[in-house]
Amino acid sequence: MSTLIAYFSATGTTKARAEKKAQELGADTYEIKPTEAYTSADLDWKNEESRSSVEMKGDIKPEIVTGDIDISAYDTIYIGYPVWWYRAPTIINSFLASYDFAGKKIVLFATSGGTKDFGETIAKIQPDAPEAMFEESEIYNSY
Repeated sequence: MSTLIAYFSATGTTKARAEKKAQELGADTYEIKPTEAYTSADLDWKNEESRSSVEMKGDIKPEIVTGDIDISAYDTIYIGYPVWWYRAPTIINSFLASYDFAGKKIVLFATSGGTKDFGETIAKIQPDAPEAMFEESEIYNSY
């Protein structure tokens, strides 16, 4: 079994961190992609009607591209994401709900412009992979 670095990156910051981590660990990478890409307007957290605001406030799981990764080939999966509203974006829930993570070790890492902890991330995402073992790793400053 091997290690996978799965990540969602809306602006490229998390992607850069994921690629560095993959190089350090000798791991494969996988980009978690929405079926509809986010625009800069979608990411405007100051606009309560932006796509990201609506998804986060309503715990709405966006559709993602699936079927292009074999999760069973990995025993440890690092999941990286930008912190949105003090937790993981709901696209991470979409990813977890789309594959079987039973018995997998999931290690979270994030990028953030100010948040220093994972907040309620595990509580919010664990229901979508209830048989996985979660742990927190690092939050990298994105500035």
